[in-house]
Amino acid sequence: MSSVTENNKRIARNTIFLYIRLLFSMGVSLYTSRVVLQALGVDDFGIYAVVGSFILMFYFINNAMSSASSRFLTFELGTDNRERLKKTFSASLTVHLIIALIILVLGETIGLWYLENKLVIPGGRMIAARWVYHLALLNSLIIITQVPYNASIISHEKMDIYAGIEILNVSLKLLIVYLLLIGNFDKLILYALLTLCVSILITLIYRMYCIKHFEECRCKFSFDKTIIYPIFSYSLWNLLGNMGYTFSKQGINVVLNLFFGVAINAACGIASQVSAAISTFSMDFLTAVKPQIIKYYAKNKIKEMEGLMINATKYSFILLVALSLPVILEIDFILGIWLGNVPEYANIFCQLLVVSVLVDILRMNLTYGIVATGQMKNLNITTGILGLSAPVIAYVLLLFGKNVYIPMLTTICIYAVTFFATLFVLKSLVKAFSVARFLKRIFPLCFMILLVSSILPVFIHLSLDEGWLRLICVVSSSITVIAVLTYYFALSKEMREKILNYFKSKFGYKKFI
Repeated sequence: MSSVTENNKRIARNTIFLYIRLLFSMGVSLYTSRVVLQALGVDDFGIYAVVGSFILMFYFINNAMSSASSRFLTFELGTDNRERLKKTFSASLTVHLIIALIILVLGETIGLWYLENKLVIPGGRMIAARWVYHLALLNSLIIITQVPYNASIISHEKMDIYAGIEILNVSLKLLIVYLLLIGNFDKLILYALLTLCVSILITLIYRMYCIKHFEECRCKFSFDKTIIYPIFSYSLWNLLGNMGYTFSKQGINVVLNLFFGVAINAACGIASQVSAAISTFSMDFLTAVKPQIIKYYAKNKIKEMEGLMINATKYSFILLVALSLPVILEIDFILGIWLGNVPEYANIFCQLLVVSVLVDILRMNLTYGIVATGQMKNLNITTGILGLSAPVIAYVLLLFGKNVYIPMLTTICIYAVTFFATLFVLKSLVKAFSVARFLKRIFPLCFMILLVSSILPVFIHLSLDEGWLRLICVVSSSITVIAVLTYYFALSKEMREKILNYFKSKFGYKKFI
């Protein structure tokens, strides 16, 4: 069996594990989000959303190092250099402990000042907001020091373990909801405290597994200059890009708070959950693909790397369209069933954020290709500036007219520009990569499927009254049309034959399609 075939099977197997985890997570999240919103109320839910978003803005430091840890660990696995792999993990863990200390200092100084002096918090809830802030900050420190262990699991492609632990994580969140309902305490503070407890437990489980199964995770702290300096060089440039990306997402929430208050943050929080759930379907597939992209580059198999990037981008976009189209069309009914009491503007926010995810998914595999090279300077200068500009542009535009949709529309435009910038940066680093070939194999196919697959669901949406029947018809028609289009236009001839032969062998049909 060829290595390419074996890699494809591993990607498929890992994707299945991730989707099992995702389906369970989404089912639980649909329930818990509604109960949490009802238990906290719109204002407290908005406080948790905006305070959490502000904490996440400190994550640009951690995200830079997280990407570095994953890249260098995966690269060393690709070269099969076990001794250097141990040193890389030790250096990564040491650096993350330093980062946790830096974020703690920033959070308890600049962050706390901003919370108390700038964020718009309803009267009488500042004490609760402070508790939420400190608990969320502590939670972030735990997550930061966990990064090297999670990176090891992903690098070793142990997606079944990752999926199993995450299912446990989601199950514990069900327990949080129950305790939130029966708890005789300030529910906003209780929610933040219970979330922290779950995070601690999941972190301990991850670490125990990694220490037991991965030799590199049993090492001591070290500061090897030959390992630390390349990681820092990579990370310092990656820092700007992650700063921009984080501010483009979380900064929008802060801008909305400054102009419209916490009620709008509640709507934005709901929309973020919907868009995140949808994007995760495609991102889980890309998570399974990312290690192979880096390993192909480490082995100098550029042709295979490009082919994998093209296919992964194509299929992740198609999958996202199949999920997004029913949500965009039926968002009012979905939110009504899910939440009962829907925050104002939540429906339009959901639609706009889903569109932004569709635009951004095209960029992700290109980024993984650049990550494989380890040369992050040009990408992060360009995309970092673009990302940082999103909340700034939105803020300026809101000064001229308080249209609540401006921040979301600004984000969509920035994502589109970022895609093309990333495409040409990748070309500058990997000369064998063809921009024309990538665009030719991605754009016509993806937009044809997007356009054609929309016709029947839109017709059904306009023809039937709102309700379960219309939702089922829209979902089924969307999936059916996209599946047929994908089979005949997106899959290669060899892949179609494999699928055809599989169904023939399973069902005994001489002619199946």
